[in-house]
Amino acid sequence: MFTTDLTPAFTDTDALGHINNTRLPVWFEQARTELFRLFTPDLDPRKWRLILAKLEVEYLAELFYGQPVEIRTYLTRLGNSSLTVTQEAWQGGRLGARGHTVMVHYDHAAKRSLPIEGELRQRLAEHLHDTLAEATP
Repeated sequence: MFTTDLTPAFTDTDALGHINNTRLPVWFEQARTELFRLFTPDLDPRKWRLILAKLEVEYLAELFYGQPVEIRTYLTRLGNSSLTVTQEAWQGGRLGARGHTVMVHYDHAAKRSLPIEGELRQRLAEHLHDTLAEATP
């Protein structure tokens, strides 16, 4: 599991005073950086080997400005050429949001998916969890 600590900015809030729902997909993408490094260690976009196929976000509780947020990132499925990344946003010991992203290992020049094999598969498997994380911090 990867963890990323974020400090919500004032601009992340909405008129209701909590974190706007449009921020969670952005935070989740930011927190996938270490996962991206497994595919493209130097993060050079010219060597990028992923595409996003699906994104879902469940909003479970309000998140607020002025309190740190921890994003937990792990895999819940590792297929032949795609994977499901599950992410959770925790604040003050409470789960505020959960997201699921399907990503495909992809050759942009050839316009086709690539198998996930060898060392890459092994390194990804280290972050694979069969069930969703416990509802504890």
